[in-house]
Amino acid sequence: MNEILAVLLIVVIIIIFNNLNNKIRKLEKKIADLTAKINKTPAQHEADNAQVTAEESIIPKQIQPHEVYSAPQMHGTNEESVTTIAQKDRLAPLFDFLKQNALTIIGIFTLVLGIGYFVKYAIDKNWIGETARAGIGFCTGAAIILTGHFLRKNYTAFASIITGGGIAVLYFTATIAFREYHLFTQNTAFFITTLITAISIILSYYYKSEVLIIFSLIGGFTAPLMVSTGNSNYLFLFIYLSLLNSGMLAATFLRHWKSVGWAAYIFTTLYLLNWSYEKPELLSISFYIISYMIFYIFALLDYIRKNTLSTSDILMLAFINFSSIIGLVYTFDELKYEPAIIFPVAFALINSVLLFREYGRKNFGISYSVFAGITVSLITIAAAIQFKAHLITSVWAVEATLLLFIWKKTGHKVFKSLFYILFPLVIIAQMITWSEYFNAKNLSIIINPVFLTSLVTVISTVINLYILKNTQKEKQEEPGNFFEDLITVVSYGIIYFAILLEIIYHIYDMPWAVIMSVGLLFSIYYIFALLLLRKKLKISNELQNAFIYLLLFLSIVNVSVSTSSVVTDILTKKLQTNFFLLHLLQWITFIYAGIKIIPSSGFHQYKISYWILALAIVTGISFELHHAYILMSANDLQHSYDLQKHFNILYLPIIWTVLASIFIYIGLKKNIQEYSKIGFALMGLMVLKLYGHDVWQMDNISRISAFIALGIILLLSSFTFQRLKNIIRNMVDKKEKNEDLTD
Repeated sequence: MNEILAVLLIVVIIIIFNNLNNKIRKLEKKIADLTAKINKTPAQHEADNAQVTAEESIIPKQIQPHEVYSAPQMHGTNEESVTTIAQKDRLAPLFDFLKQNALTIIGIFTLVLGIGYFVKYAIDKNWIGETARAGIGFCTGAAIILTGHFLRKNYTAFASIITGGGIAVLYFTATIAFREYHLFTQNTAFFITTLITAISIILSYYYKSEVLIIFSLIGGFTAPLMVSTGNSNYLFLFIYLSLLNSGMLAATFLRHWKSVGWAAYIFTTLYLLNWSYEKPELLSISFYIISYMIFYIFALLDYIRKNTLSTSDILMLAFINFSSIIGLVYTFDELKYEPAIIFPVAFALINSVLLFREYGRKNFGISYSVFAGITVSLITIAAAIQFKAHLITSVWAVEATLLLFIWKKTGHKVFKSLFYILFPLVIIAQMITWSEYFNAKNLSIIINPVFLTSLVTVISTVINLYILKNTQKEKQEEPGNFFEDLITVVSYGIIYFAILLEIIYHIYDMPWAVIMSVGLLFSIYYIFALLLLRKKLKISNELQNAFIYLLLFLSIVNVSVSTSSVVTDILTKKLQTNFFLLHLLQWITFIYAGIKIIPSSGFHQYKISYWILALAIVTGISFELHHAYILMSANDLQHSYDLQKHFNILYLPIIWTVLASIFIYIGLKKNIQEYSKIGFALMGLMVLKLYGHDVWQMDNISRISAFIALGIILLLSSFTFQRLKNIIRNMVDKKEKNEDLTD
């Protein structure tokens, strides 16, 4: 069966090779034709042009697609579409390379696997010994590299991939020879892998192949893992990595290969962070600084040459500054060294030198903005670290703001996309930080690590909102897209929870009624503050209405549940009576919102809004008067139960009747039918309550008093309505009379 599959595989390979060979011949013929046309004499070109002109005079000229596309564009073309096309064009070479060389990549991968399976089969049959196996691997890798060398002139990309495959064979052979067969020591294995890396880098430079040097770097950075025995020799490892990064920097300087630097940065950062996590020691700080210098120079190569910063350069500057700070400060904290702020301050000074260079040249372009943003961010992180704020949360929050700031200054959407990626991580890190409130003990007010971390996040969040809103205003856009609206809501949530959790932590040992009341009151005041600043914050109408609904809901919960608990605790001597006055302050927000905010917000675009507002008003007034009556009349908790029953039977119907009359009056005066409906509905509810329940619970004196009072109120209300209707009727008649006289 295996022999049949092998024969079929060979036949398929021959067919594919024959098809490829035919295609290559056709391409060679086309190239020969193009070469012949290029080498034509001027006389031949003139003859061809004359023939084309004669044909055009006979055949009417048709509009070509490219002519339509290149027609003059209207003023005000959307720049974002141009940017999108430009970004797609940046990826086009990569896609073209993959499309053109996919078969080659699959082929070399398949060849390496085939050789590996053959060697395994030979080992299983005991055809070759361990030394011979390693020898076959090294010879095969060398043969593949030589094949790529001979093909490099006519088939550059193909030869680079072939050579990369040969290098991979050499790496794996050296690894297996050391790990499985123990043919040589660890130092010898490391020397061999280093030699392979050096040869591959030299070949990459000689062939001018960026693809090959990436293969080489991947092999060079994974070589220590291949020959590792589990006993970490970090000094030797990072000397090797520093030399490798220096070679990368030289290759980038000579060939301008940016992808090489990014590959080296990713591997180096992973190694350094792993070292800091597993075994933090003072030695690692030296290699952090060396790596910082190497990659900082790498990011500034174009700036040194052309005084410009590309998108990838700006990203490298941001990442190398912040990743180095995370590793260095974490190592200092683990080793209990002080002061850790020396690193962000030092990095800020380095960036400030370039900032003042731009300032001295009066160049306030992209480079100036980038250096200014990084410098300010590093100083902010230094301040946060000095006050013991949490490292990861603070760094990510500041870095997210920096990315958004750079996006605004450069217009490159990649920075905004990275902000969208990093911002959720900031939220997660902040939530983890908040969880420390549950276990922390004796934290000082405000000046504690948890709240200071929250403060850094809050400040960065406020800056984010400012940048997003002002960018929309500058571009005269409609209110932001889904992501920006979501970020806005989440940002307000971050500020809210940062303050709320700090408050609750410091009152957690008080009665539950106090904690609930303070939480609800803070929520009401916070939402009211957002509504009060809605124009400056550029809050959309939809979000304003959502805040108003939430404000009304929280007000209902506060007066019905929270305040009731407070009254109970006051009667049981757990709280002072003065605490009740704190609840009355919410009515300032409620009245102001009803007079100033709700009428101008578009809240009443749906009829249900009138009913919700009326429910909040009726509930609030009823409960507040009930609580005030209980506190003024009750001596203890037991006595309050009788007073509560008396209030519900005698006074509550009167309160509802007065409110119903006010609603009906407002509805008639302002011609708002919903208020009239609410008034009559409340009046009907009061009548049902009075005649269905209350009248049977009253004594004679109370019954007489209630009926007399309600009768007087209803008569006065009726008289007022009749008078109002007459006034409205007279106004309408007068208006119609004036219109007739005009006609």
